Amino acid sequence: MDILLADHHPIFRKGLKCMMQDHEEFHFKGKIEDGAFLIPNISKFNPDILILEVDLPNSNGIGSLREIRSNFPDLKVLVISCHPEEIYAISSVKAGANGYIAKTRTVKEIKTALISISKGETFLSDNIKKQLDDKQNGNILKFKKLSTREIEVLNLLSRGKRNKEIAQHLSINEKTVSTYKTRLLKKLNADNIADLIHQSRLLQITN
Repeated sequence: MDILLADHHPIFRKGLKCMMQDHEEFHFKGKIEDGAFLIPNISKFNPDILILEVDLPNSNGIGSLREIRSNFPDLKVLVISCHPEEIYAISSVKAGANGYIAKTRTVKEIKTALISISKGETFLSDNIKKQLDDKQNGNILKFKKLSTREIEVLNLLSRGKRNKEIAQHLSINEKTVSTYKTRLLKKLNADNIADLIHQSRLLQITN
């Protein structure tokens, strides 16, 4: 597997290359130190795996990841960062990364991550997986408490419908729609409508 490394820390780049020398399956084909050259160099080197530092200079992090996924849908991307996993891990995977690992992880774990995504799997640490499982199980229980009409309102909200449009679609008045929205926020413990829609999409409640 050909690897392109996008990271602006020389010591980390050199250390990672040395670390992988005994793993003949992986070959480092090039490096990127500046986000401005990210897309052109991916096209130039055509790697199988991109190791992407989330704080690459002249890159907007998660936004760049979405751009990469849009332009190179088959490229496998491992995001690596010095930030705690709980801050960026889930956001990175949602934006199209195949895995996320903190720079504080061991050599063995980084190798495991590369091997995992090279096989088409998604890599997250056991700690993050547990957090996801706990959160999803809790959300499932909350969604089971919703009425059929509440789910209908939530579906329409997720499609960008306004109160008036929802009212017309369901043959109810706008005040009733507002009441349903308040109930949904409370039942799902959501901070706002965007959070409400985000939760529902994670569980494929809305479409």
